Amino acid sequence: MDPFASLFAHVTPSARSFFSGTLCQGIQFAEGGYLHLLKAGVLTVARDGEPDLVLSEPTLLFFPRKRVHRFVLDAERGADLVCASVELGSDEGNPIGEGLPEMVVLRLSEHPALAPVCNLLVGEAFSESGGRQAALDRLFDYLLILIVRHVVSSGAVPAGVLAGLAEPRLARALTAMHNTPERPWTLENLADVAGMSRTRFAEHFRTLIGRTPLNYLTVWRMTIARRLLGRGEPVKSVASQVGYASAAAFSRVFSRMEGRAPRAAGLLTSRESDGSSQ
Repeated sequence: MDPFASLFAHVTPSARSFFSGTLCQGIQFAEGGYLHLLKAGVLTVARDGEPDLVLSEPTLLFFPRKRVHRFVLDAERGADLVCASVELGSDEGNPIGEGLPEMVVLRLSEHPALAPVCNLLVGEAFSESGGRQAALDRLFDYLLILIVRHVVSSGAVPAGVLAGLAEPRLARALTAMHNTPERPWTLENLADVAGMSRTRFAEHFRTLIGRTPLNYLTVWRMTIARRLLGRGEPVKSVASQVGYASAAAFSRVFSRMEGRAPRAAGLLTSRESDGSSQ
């Protein structure tokens, strides 16, 4: 059982490289998520209300969500960096982003398994080879998956869906929901999949995930629905794919949770993907 397979199929994390080279002046990052790879030099990371973090060896620095942070550098030496903006797949109901720490720091000397990918990334970043941007973006995408794996396996995620996927019993129930959202799941069905009593499953799920099992199922269905609508699929087809007997029943739930009708959500997502405006 691969607990990440269906999750990544619907909310695939991605990264887009936007800087590689020697940074010699301070800079602030205020929007969205970021992934920074320090190759060499000394880098001071400043965050409001937190002590400064000083990095002086090859290190991966991951901000999954918006968190204002600043780089302070030695103007003479600077720091050799590769930086990418990060999109975890969805701003609303994002299972990957839930529970991740606001900052992940991975020194490569302590995490040698990450070194081969980082070496490839640095090699591409500081070269002038054809296809460089595409190669960088794909390497960053892979690196994101490795980081998520590490964070989950290390137990650094105390709550949320990723914490649930690290717990074998809950992982079975979560994976079942992720794989087959169209099934008419009940609390009893899911407890059976987890191999737990109904009461114990419901309590354990809510404590660790932060939602009831059926509420999480609804959120997951809407996450998939947004993606399908954004691809231009008809509302009736989307409804059946996420477990609703009719387009009307699906539309009521979608409108209540999203604050807009499914057709409007599909049109908006399509425009955003095309880069067009009204």
